[in-house]
Amino acid sequence: METDVKTILAECGFSFKKQLGQNFITDKNLLSSIVALSGAEEGDAVVEIGCGAGTLTRALAQKVKRVISFEVDKSLAPVLERTLSGLENVEVVFRDFLKVDLKEFEKELESYYVVANLPYYVTTPLIMKLVESSEKCKGLCVMVQEEVADRLCASAGTADYGAITAMCALRAECSIVKRVPCTLFTPRPNVDSAVVKFTFGKGIAVSDAPLYKKVVHAAFGSRRKTLENNLVNSFGVSRQQAQEILTKCGIDLKARGETLTPAQFASLSDVIKEYI
Repeated sequence: METDVKTILAECGFSFKKQLGQNFITDKNLLSSIVALSGAEEGDAVVEIGCGAGTLTRALAQKVKRVISFEVDKSLAPVLERTLSGLENVEVVFRDFLKVDLKEFEKELESYYVVANLPYYVTTPLIMKLVESSEKCKGLCVMVQEEVADRLCASAGTADYGAITAMCALRAECSIVKRVPCTLFTPRPNVDSAVVKFTFGKGIAVSDAPLYKKVVHAAFGSRRKTLENNLVNSFGVSRQQAQEILTKCGIDLKARGETLTPAQFASLSDVIKEYI
């Protein structure tokens, strides 16, 4: 791709759409770093969500066997024709990935990685869709706003720790692998970003995933209330039963949900199952 991406965008008359969270990456070192950090290898398939100007798409295509890139903005088509020219292993799908039937989509793939510079407004639903519903995804490597990255990878008991942290831990090991200043994006956003890597298959073991999810959401539904109160309100158990459950799990009766690690939530969900 000899012509500068910014020049191609201008020549195609492309206008950035703030409502779509369009902040493109053009720094070649950053693009190479994301591809390397993703863990995707030569024979792998990669799903990209938010193709943008195709810079990350192209970097991925030069490394892996196949890239399926989803993009909602059809006005990028002429841009992508130029930035992705000469690549035969890339398929651009102009469709909202959130509306894709994941079970149907995965039928044609043995396995895949997700690598993306995620649009900020769909970050959480996209991550949760893959964490909760994918069966063949081996891992995610996604660029998100820095504050979101901190929440995804937070430790129990910290201000950033929340339901999404515990839900991601059910399926994957999650870590911030790179922090990225806002100066490396076009146009420049107001906040810095970070690359977060999810390694699927390294989550915590639970006997009932839907119940674990219910326990987590009950614990964080009323953060000011004690876990005991939230169990009583959410599961219809008596106060004495709630105290018994917490005692069996070795959890302080005055504990609040945000102090529990994902492993403790797993233990709690297993014990609650005996009472409901």
